[in-house]
Amino acid sequence: MAETKYIFVTGGVASSLGKGIISSSIGKLLQARGYSVTIQKFDPYINIDPGTLNPYEHGECYVTVDGHEADLDLGHYERFLGIQTTKANNITTGRIYKSVIDKERRGDYLGKTIQIIPHITDEIKRNVKLLGNKYKYDFVITEIGGTVGDIESLPYLESIRQLKWELGTNALCVHLTYVPYLAAAGELKTKPTQHSVKELQSVGIQPDILVLRTEHDLSQGLRKKVALFCNVDESAVIQSKDMPTIYEVPLRMQEQHLDATILRKMGLPVGETPALGPWRDFLDRRHRATETVRIGLVGKYDLQDAYKSILEALSQAATYNDRKADIHFINSEKLTDQNVEEQLSSMDGVIICPGFGQRGIEGKFVALKYCRTHNVPTFGICLGMQCMAIEFARNVLGYADANSREMDEKTPHNVIDIMEEQKSVTHMGGTMRLGAYECVLTPGSKVMEAYQTEHIKERHRHRYEFNNDFKAEFEKAGMNCVGLNPESDLVEIIEIPTLKWFIGTQFHPEYSSTVLKPHPLFLSFIRAAIGQ
Repeated sequence: MAETKYIFVTGGVASSLGKGIISSSIGKLLQARGYSVTIQKFDPYINIDPGTLNPYEHGECYVTVDGHEADLDLGHYERFLGIQTTKANNITTGRIYKSVIDKERRGDYLGKTIQIIPHITDEIKRNVKLLGNKYKYDFVITEIGGTVGDIESLPYLESIRQLKWELGTNALCVHLTYVPYLAAAGELKTKPTQHSVKELQSVGIQPDILVLRTEHDLSQGLRKKVALFCNVDESAVIQSKDMPTIYEVPLRMQEQHLDATILRKMGLPVGETPALGPWRDFLDRRHRATETVRIGLVGKYDLQDAYKSILEALSQAATYNDRKADIHFINSEKLTDQNVEEQLSSMDGVIICPGFGQRGIEGKFVALKYCRTHNVPTFGICLGMQCMAIEFARNVLGYADANSREMDEKTPHNVIDIMEEQKSVTHMGGTMRLGAYECVLTPGSKVMEAYQTEHIKERHRHRYEFNNDFKAEFEKAGMNCVGLNPESDLVEIIEIPTLKWFIGTQFHPEYSSTVLKPHPLFLSFIRAAIGQ
């Protein structure tokens, strides 16, 4: 296949319909047919990236191997396709405008008046085609954030219109809408979909395929009506019904020949339908699992999406251990010495979540003291690992005032501190250790047993580090530093070997757990929790 083909995924009627899951499913099905695929997300907000956004605004901030802070949908792309995304896979309006303004300041436009059309749209088009031009993918799927009709997504839609015109059969638009059910009338309503398509047509885009999100099965008659009113082939109206797990979506899409329809519309041979064997095996194990493993998630955000990758990594690891993950969120702001027993005693394992800032941190210390003294399998991630070190310093080493410089500038026992070379940087994000870094594991440690290798590479997103001045004291008292960065000698992993499973990682292992390759640390943690 010589020329890269472009698939655009847009959404209408409401946000959060699952464009990311549909994009990932299309990618998975095309990949299963032997095509090379990548997926990118274009977000219409003006932030340069979601790194400075509150998780309540935008869910988890996902980190790519090259250290880019990205939209959480990139996590879905990686989990479904087993690919690695980069900075180029997530573009925001902020980045588009910044790039155009930088060029204008340099004089690249030779005195022209800079306008949304053509300058902003040209920059969007350049970014759409960047990965295809550079790596010669067979398919580049581009998901456009937001909802059709939003002012902010207009430049993106105009760019798609131009690209569809320029690329002919090498471009295709999949539009995702919602079909609501009115209980009082006992009817499913297609009017919102018709309006949404009309909105898209008004900017010059005719969708090629419609995916209808619904809670109820859509009749053949209803699909026929949608096809007729929206100028779409009947075979190109697909239903996407709520599923018990997002991982079933590719199979439901395949049953309705979504991938075959895409190939036909793009002038490619359809061929055999892939069996998706390993994927089906994963789902079978998931359905067959009857016993549960109860995991407590101790964090400060009451929003599931804030810990998206952790939830997915846990659920994948549970499946491969033939269990269902029964995950309980425990708000660390409300955790005290008085109620910790009641909150944690029924848990098989506990995760101390990542985060930034002071809020809810004391509750994490309370949880850690309980888990450490009751030998509950415990996994501290990023700030969770730093809390492990602080709690240990306070309650085992006897430094009652031990803390991180992030929380207490003046603590004399700064077991977590900012590195010297980072102290001069002022703007937010500038001091972060972001992306994949090497780590060497200590032979004989529990982490080495889990990974089955001495050298690993994992993704980071943090600013403060374990203070090596305290390392000898920690090890003498029984908390070992079992993972080190070979270049900087920074501590990446701590564990208490005498406990069942008490491990903290400075990095985020959840970012690299996928459906067909669950993360070894999560597998090991769940195994320990089952033994509880």
